[in-house]
Amino acid sequence: MTALWLAVLLASAACFALKLAGHLLPRHRLAEPRVARTAALVTVALLAALVAVQTATDGGRIVLDARVPALAVAAVALALRAPFVVVVVLAAATAAGLRLLGMP
Repeated sequence: MTALWLAVLLASAACFALKLAGHLLPRHRLAEPRVARTAALVTVALLAALVAVQTATDGGRIVLDARVPALAVAAVALALRAPFVVVVVLAAATAAGLRLLGMP
């Protein structure tokens, strides 16, 4: 248990240091096109990884359950430019309907 708390504290300190470094960098460094493009791509990659992990894994193993079709419905709704609330409701209704039909 102590090792876990030590890891949490070290990760928190690293996150704080990274955030502080971002505030200490001069603005002209952050305004460079290459830095801005990289920051935008990293944000998209992290969000995609989070969605993939939360959608297709359970306890460290890959699972294909009602969340996958729900994500597909949400992607189609987003592609059709549906409002965010509609996207969330459609995805939730899809997952709920499939679970009602017996899909895990």
